[in-house]
Amino acid sequence: MDSTGLKVHGDNGWHREKQGTRKAHKTWRKLHIGLEPETGDIVTSKLTTEHVGDDTALPDLLTDVDEDVSRFLVDGAYDGLGVVDCLENKFGAGIEIIVPPPKNSVRGKNAQRNHHIDAIAERGRMNWQVKSGYNQRSQVEAQIGRWKQVFGDRLQARDFDRQIAETKVAAKALNRMTSLGRAEYERVF
Repeated sequence: MDSTGLKVHGDNGWHREKQGTRKAHKTWRKLHIGLEPETGDIVTSKLTTEHVGDDTALPDLLTDVDEDVSRFLVDGAYDGLGVVDCLENKFGAGIEIIVPPPKNSVRGKNAQRNHHIDAIAERGRMNWQVKSGYNQRSQVEAQIGRWKQVFGDRLQARDFDRQIAETKVAAKALNRMTSLGRAEYERVF
C-alpha cells in the first residue's frame, strides 16, 4: 500500500494576473491504493482529504479486500501498533508485516517489528530491504507513476463524491490496462 497526492481543480492564476486580488487556492486529495504484487492490480483504493494519514485510512481500505493476504508491505507511515492490530484482526495473526522502523526505533511489544530492528542493526538497512522483500514495495510506487502518467496528477471533478467516483473508475481502467499486458522490449546491444 502507498498513497499519493492529487491536485484539485482550483485557481489557474488568471484571477491573480488580471484582478490582482485572489490568492492561489491550493487544495489536494490523498489517494491511498493497495496493490496485488503478483498481478499488478489495484485491489483497493480510497480517496481522502489531505488531513487523513495512511494509518488512519487503512481500516476503510481493508474493507474492499476480499482475498487472503499473507504479506503486507508499506512505508514507515504505517509503523505502529494500531496498524498491526488492524491487520491481524482482518487477516489473522500469521500475516507478515514489513514496515521499515524509524532509525531511532527501540524494541517494543511487537515481535516482527523487533526482528526488523535487530536485522537492521546487525546487517544494515539496505541488506534488510533485500532480505525482507521490502524492495517489492516499489511496484506500488510504479503503479502510482502509471496512474499519473495516464490520468495526470489532478482530479477533474469538483465535488468530493464525484472525485471518489473518478478515482474508482481510474483504478478499474488501470487494472484493465494491466490485464492487457505490459510491453516487452527487445534489448539491442
